[in-house]
Amino acid sequence: MSNKQPAAAPSERTPLKPRNVAFDWEHTPLHWVPGDPFAAHTINVLHLLLPAGERWFIHVYRQVLPYIRDERLREDVIGFIGQEAVHSQAHDDVLPHLKRLGIDPTPYTAQVDWFFEKLLGDRTLPPGRAREWWLMERVATIAAIEHYTAFLGDWILNADALDRLGADPTMLDLLRWHGAEEVEHRSVAFEVFCHVDGGYRRRVRTWATAFSALVFLWQRGVRFFVANDPGLPGGRASLREFHAGGRRGTLPPAGDILRSVPDYLSRRYHPSRTGSTAQAVDYLARSPAALAAEARTTGTH
Repeated sequence: MSNKQPAAAPSERTPLKPRNVAFDWEHTPLHWVPGDPFAAHTINVLHLLLPAGERWFIHVYRQVLPYIRDERLREDVIGFIGQEAVHSQAHDDVLPHLKRLGIDPTPYTAQVDWFFEKLLGDRTLPPGRAREWWLMERVATIAAIEHYTAFLGDWILNADALDRLGADPTMLDLLRWHGAEEVEHRSVAFEVFCHVDGGYRRRVRTWATAFSALVFLWQRGVRFFVANDPGLPGGRASLREFHAGGRRGTLPPAGDILRSVPDYLSRRYHPSRTGSTAQAVDYLARSPAALAAEARTTGTH
C-alpha cells in the first residue's frame, strides 16, 4: 500500500493539539502593514481562501482515516484535523471585520467555496476503484498544498521586516500562530499520502494541479482586494508590486517560491526539511492568542 520515502527525524515530531485561539479585530486596520497596502492585501487573501480549503482538508481526511494502519500516523491525522478546524474558524472570523472596513468578501469566497466543494468535492462514483482513485488524488493534492502552507509558515515566522514596519500585532499573531502550527504539522499530509499511495507520478500530477490552482486563486484574490478597497481608488495589482514586496521582506521572495518547486518534486523530499519545529514550538509558547487559549483551557489567569 505504501512506498518507502525519506522519514522525518524523530526530533522533528511533536504531539499535535488544537489551540482554541480567539482574536479581537476591533483595532486592526485594513492596511495592517503600514505603507504597504499591496502586501497587506496579498496576505489578506489567506482569510478568503483558507476557511473553505481547510474544511475540505478535514472532509477528505475523515474519509481516508480508515485506510491508515499506523497508529502514530492516525494520531497525527486526528491532531491535524483538530488544528485545521481552528485555523478555518480563526480566518473565517476575520471576514465580518473586512466587511466593516468596506470590503464584502462574499463574491470571492463564493468562488472559493465552489472550487473546494464542487470541483474538488465528492463525486457520484460507484464504490470501488473509481471512488478510491478520486480519494487518493485529493490526498495527494493536500500533500502538495501543505508543502506551500509549511513554506509560508516558515516565512512568516522569520518575516522580521513586518515587525520593523510596525505591522498590526493582532494580525501578526494570527499569522504566526497559524504558521507555527503549519510548521509543527508539516509532515503529516505527505506521510499520509506516502502511507496510502505514495506514487511519484501522482505526486507530480497533483502538485501541478495544486500549484496552478493556488496561483490562480491567489492572484484573483489580490485583484479582488485591490479593486474593492475604498482606500485605493483606481488601484491595480501587479507582479512588479509582488517582487518589490519580496525585496522589502513584506512578502515571500519570488525566487524562494520557485526554488520550492524542485524541492517538492525531488524523490528525496521530506517536509521536515522545511522550517524548524523548535522555532514553531517556541512561538506557540509565547503567542498571545495561544497563551490566552491555554489559560482558558486550564482556568488560569
